[in-house]
Amino acid sequence: MNIDLSGKRALVTGASRGIGEAIARRLAESGAHVTLAARSRERVEQIASEIGPNAHPLELDITAPDLRDKVKVLVDQHGIDILVNNAGITDDQLFLRMKPQSWDSVLRTNLDSAFHITQEVLRKMIRAQWGRIINISSVVGLMGNPGQVNYASSKAAIIGFTKALALEIGSRNVTVNAIAPGFISTAMTDQLTDEARKTLESRIALRRLGTVDDVAYAVVFLASEQASYITGTVLNVSGGLYT
Repeated sequence: MNIDLSGKRALVTGASRGIGEAIARRLAESGAHVTLAARSRERVEQIASEIGPNAHPLELDITAPDLRDKVKVLVDQHGIDILVNNAGITDDQLFLRMKPQSWDSVLRTNLDSAFHITQEVLRKMIRAQWGRIINISSVVGLMGNPGQVNYASSKAAIIGFTKALALEIGSRNVTVNAIAPGFISTAMTDQLTDEARKTLESRIALRRLGTVDDVAYAVVFLASEQASYITGTVLNVSGGLYT
């Protein structure tokens, strides 16, 4: 299936590494003009230069008070057809030891930012009668995980956000979907011992960790015309870890 996103403009948050970087690269590869947003200006500039003329770097702190202002400027100047709310953090701790600031920071970063950015982007999508909103949740938001009550709560909330918003704006030809990645091979999982990695893989039906491109290609599909009749859906990209 050949997906052509030429003429579409995408915004990907958390695009400086890992899943976000892969999403930005694959969207650009499919023809979209992509704005790579992250706190690290140097890193997104480097990735954008590697991608080429279809990429534009944007220094963006999704927890900063001026978040809406920066997104509004981007929307006013260029418009956004495809929004990928990918940026997120973890701050793991057993619940009884979890400090309020750990709860607040994870919810503010993973959930509040999606609210603020989506609201700014959505108005123009509705006027254009076309849009794709893709929220990166997590399999943890579906099945839970010890030591991640804050993270699991934020990712489960993103799923509720996705489903409710899809019902609100479906009549405007704007789709809203979520992707729930499982264990993905990144710099973090590269630090695992061989034994720990094998234990992790044994829990997965496909007996391997996912790749960042496994998630990125799912995003490209949901952004395409081929997915125009899919909305309010959570695409579980976990290799059968959770079914």
